[in-house]
Amino acid sequence: MPRVVVDVMLKPEILDPQGSAILGALPRLGFDGVNSVRQGKHFELEVSEPVDEARLRVLADTLLANSVIEEFTLRVLP
Repeated sequence: MPRVVVDVMLKPEILDPQGSAILGALPRLGFDGVNSVRQGKHFELEVSEPVDEARLRVLADTLLANSVIEEFTLRVLP
C-alpha cells in the first residue's frame, strides 16, 4: 500500500510562538548555534491504489491544513 506524507507548516509571514519557545529553551538545554525554529505537523496516510494526488491535495487543503495561515507539501512514497 502506498503511503502519502503531508507536512504542514505555518506560512513564513505568520508568527510561530511555539517555535519561538523551543528556540528560547535550546540554549538552556545546552544546544547553542540554532538560529531559528519553526514548528509544524507531519501526517502519514496509507492509501489504496491508485493514488489520486489531486484528490489527496484537496484532502490536505480541506482537513489537514488551514490554508489561511499554513502551507503543506505532499509526497507519495511506494
